[in-house]
Amino acid sequence: MNKVALDDDIKAEGLSILGDLPVSPSDPVPEGTRSILMLGPDEPNFWKIFKDSREYKDKKPDPLDRWSKRIIDNIAKKNNCAPLYPFGGEPYKPFYSWALRSGTVWSSPVHLAVHKDRGLFVSFRGALAVQENQKSEDTFESPCAKCPAPCLTACPVDAFTETGYDVLKCKSHISDLDSSNCKSLGCKTRRSCPVGADFREFEQSAFHMENFLR
Repeated sequence: MNKVALDDDIKAEGLSILGDLPVSPSDPVPEGTRSILMLGPDEPNFWKIFKDSREYKDKKPDPLDRWSKRIIDNIAKKNNCAPLYPFGGEPYKPFYSWALRSGTVWSSPVHLAVHKDRGLFVSFRGALAVQENQKSEDTFESPCAKCPAPCLTACPVDAFTETGYDVLKCKSHISDLDSSNCKSLGCKTRRSCPVGADFREFEQSAFHMENFLR
């Protein structure tokens, strides 16, 4: 596998390697895998590319998952890797724990994943299982370490608590009053994070919220 060529292929499709990690014996990955490369949107370029895709335009269910699978399958085939996805049915791959092991993602005060550059808007469209050691030697500090944590008080209905995330309360507010324009601008808690807020297009956030409510 040519790492430079792989990086170019990933970036050309509007994606980016948001983290990497060495494989442990318990990881559900193909035999021979040494590293996992976590792929997420390369924002704001991603949204422009996805909007021009056939999956976005055909109005069929799950456009983003279908696009992700087509694109990442092609990247994997071209670069002799194996594709992995956070969707598609049980047993689900442990993307959250993989992200935490990568050293570029941490658990935020509201228990959502927070990325060193993407903040609370971090998301993963898939991953690549590679047979080479690709773990970065760089080390990073959680952006939450020196942050006043505006995320703790941002939600208009306090859907994020110490015991977890109240999905029903969140959906009810967005579907009715939506005092913080979460549906059109994106989750106010995620928007409150000072890291990565400028990466996300409001139109992209609205797309995700619309799908969240289905």
